[in-house]
Amino acid sequence: MSTAPTEPGSFESRLRQSAAQTETLLLDLLSPAPLDGETTRPQALLAAMRHGTLNGGKRLRPFLVVESAALFGADHHAALRIGAALECMHCYSLIHDDLPAMDDDDLRRGQPTVHKAFDEATAILAGDSLLTYAFDIVAAPETALAAQSKIDLTLMLARAAGIGGMAGGQALDLAAEKSAPDEAGIRMLQAMKTGALLRFACEAGPVIAGATDDDRLRLRAFGEKIGLAFQLADDLLDVTSDTATLGKAAGKDAGRGKGTLVGLHGIEWAEAQLDLLTQEAVSLLSPYGEKAAILQHAARFVANRKS
Repeated sequence: MSTAPTEPGSFESRLRQSAAQTETLLLDLLSPAPLDGETTRPQALLAAMRHGTLNGGKRLRPFLVVESAALFGADHHAALRIGAALECMHCYSLIHDDLPAMDDDDLRRGQPTVHKAFDEATAILAGDSLLTYAFDIVAAPETALAAQSKIDLTLMLARAAGIGGMAGGQALDLAAEKSAPDEAGIRMLQAMKTGALLRFACEAGPVIAGATDDDRLRLRAFGEKIGLAFQLADDLLDVTSDTATLGKAAGKDAGRGKGTLVGLHGIEWAEAQLDLLTQEAVSLLSPYGEKAAILQHAARFVANRKS
C-alpha cells in the first residue's frame, strides 16, 4: 500500500510525490493482465490507452482528491484510487476532445495525440475504455470504501462527467464555434466542461473520509472556485503563451472564433478576476486552519500556472 505524502513538505514536493504515486498506480491499472471478468486486453487498444494516460502531466485532479481527503484524515490508498479513476475520466475526455470531429488537435503534452499516434477508431475506443474503467476503479474491491461512499462517488462522477457536466460542456463548446455565447453562456460552458471534474476532485475528499455534509458543501464550493480559475488561467495562456511552453497548440480559441472571458474583458480584467477567485477559494478553507494550507496553495497554483 502506498503511503501518504510526508509532512510538512513544500507544495511542489507534495504535488510531485502525488503525481508519481498516481503514475505508478495507473501503470498497474493499465497492465496487460486481464482482471477477473475480463477476457483479454487487446494489445493495440491498451497501448493507445497508455499513450493517452501515461504521458506525464501534473496530475492535478488526483492531487486534489488526495489532499481534500487528507484534510479529513481519510485512507490514503482509497483516495489514490479515486484520484486514478478521475484521471482516467479526464484522459478519456482529452483523447476525444483532440479528435478531428471535436477540437482537431495533433499535440497533447508535447506528444502526438492518440488519433495521430494510432488512428481515429482506436482513439475513440481508448476513450470509451478509460471512461468505463473509471467506474470500474471506483467499484472494485481494491478501493477500500463503504458501499454507500462508492455509490455517492459513482453518482457524483457520472453527473460531473455526463450530459449536465463535462460532456455537455463540450457540446456547448462546439456550438460556440458557430454562435458565440454571451458572458453567462461562457461561464456555464466552462463550469461544465472544465469545472465539473475539478469540483468532483475537491468534494470527493470529504466523501471518501465520511465527513459532514457541511464539509462536502464547503469543498464543493472550493472546487467550483478553482474550476473557474483554472479555465480563466487556461484562456489567458491561450493568448499569452506559445505552443512549446503549453505542450499543445496555442491560440486555438481565437483561431476558431470561440468566445472567452479574456476575449470579452481583456487580460488585465482576467488577471484581477483570477486574484479574486484565489482569495475566495483560500477564504473558504480558513475554518480548517493550517491543515488546509496545501489546498490553499493549490488554489494559488491553479491561478498562476504557466502551462
